[in-house]
Amino acid sequence: MPKAILYDSTLCIGCKACEAGCAERWGLPYNEQIAAEPRISAHKLTAVETHGDRFSRRLCMNCVQPACASVCPVGALQKTSLGPVTYDADKCMGCRYCMQACPFQVPTYEWNSRLPKMRKCNMCSERQIAGKLTACAEACPVGATINGNRDELIQEARRRIAEKPDQYYGKVYGISEVGGTSVFYLSAVPFEQIGLRTNVGQEPMPETTWRVLELVPDVVSTGTVLLGGIYWITNRRAEVAKKEGR
Repeated sequence: MPKAILYDSTLCIGCKACEAGCAERWGLPYNEQIAAEPRISAHKLTAVETHGDRFSRRLCMNCVQPACASVCPVGALQKTSLGPVTYDADKCMGCRYCMQACPFQVPTYEWNSRLPKMRKCNMCSERQIAGKLTACAEACPVGATINGNRDELIQEARRRIAEKPDQYYGKVYGISEVGGTSVFYLSAVPFEQIGLRTNVGQEPMPETTWRVLELVPDVVSTGTVLLGGIYWITNRRAEVAKKEGR
């Protein structure tokens, strides 16, 4: 059964324990300076945002039909049956199409690295395969972030709204946005007031992409072959250099 994350902004106290837990899980540095950074980056895969007296979180939405995976010409990004969208750096050719395609502007790039990679949250795929919670959910001291089966979290979110309608904006963000995501939000105010994009539409992005691509099949085919060739040549050179000890 697909997994998901439910983030309840009304419970969040802005402690940033989720940031620290995420950094530890990825082996990334985390200190006061990084904690003060207000946005996600190649070394900060989730960020707690402050919107007046309210908080919100930024992380990869791990879409049900991810645009990033649909545009990747080498299959470095894959949607798994468990829910996470995973990334294989060994396949990545650095084209950064995923960064352009993501409706939530999540993927980031290691611009200062000699061998740069794309970075994004993969919803702790390895931990969930092992039956563990995501690092952010495990670290949250107040239950603002919880992790579980997608359908059950949708039911839980709707239950909270029904039981306390005066405390919640009456919608669950992520159920239908871009065809559905694996990260849901609850809020006391309209979602744009806590920094969420509300103009992303309800249709899965890959369906929109393919309607456009169908109009230019020759260009797409040529481009795919060309990019594939570049990828093969680049990796072939690396293999040769490795064998020659360079």
